[in-house]
Amino acid sequence: MITRLSKSLCVCAIALFISLAVFNNLTDYATNFIFIQHVLSMDSIFPNATVDYRAINATLFHHVAYIMIIIIETICALICWYGGITLLKNCKKSAFEFNRSKKWSIAGLTLAFLLWHVAFISIGGEWFAMWMSKEWNSIQAAFRFYITALLVLIYVALRDHDESIHQ
Repeated sequence: MITRLSKSLCVCAIALFISLAVFNNLTDYATNFIFIQHVLSMDSIFPNATVDYRAINATLFHHVAYIMIIIIETICALICWYGGITLLKNCKKSAFEFNRSKKWSIAGLTLAFLLWHVAFISIGGEWFAMWMSKEWNSIQAAFRFYITALLVLIYVALRDHDESIHQ
């Protein structure tokens, strides 16, 4: 029972983090928008870098990219909240039922992993060379979060068994 409760609460903790990220992005849109704008414009990469042809300087595109991130974060948060609460509701049910109730948590955690890995590490970090920027670089923060989401995903995905069988 404690392991099931632990898994449920870990998913809810991820949901809380993502919810706070959404809240911050919505309530401090301008500050966080500047970050997206600098990364996509590639205006702070090494001066001699030859990858700056990838830069996108269209403000409308910057807003669209940022809004898409916020939308995906919102979807992640909602799915993780639903998944975590579903797990909590099924903690006392059979292992079969509890394992079956993991699908929303697994989906939300997977989407969170993909968002932070693909958008921030792969696209921002590598394609837009965010790693070259001293000021506009969120690779370490994104790494911490996607690794956390991945670890919780692995933990939740581990099969649960009925306790009476393993005593």
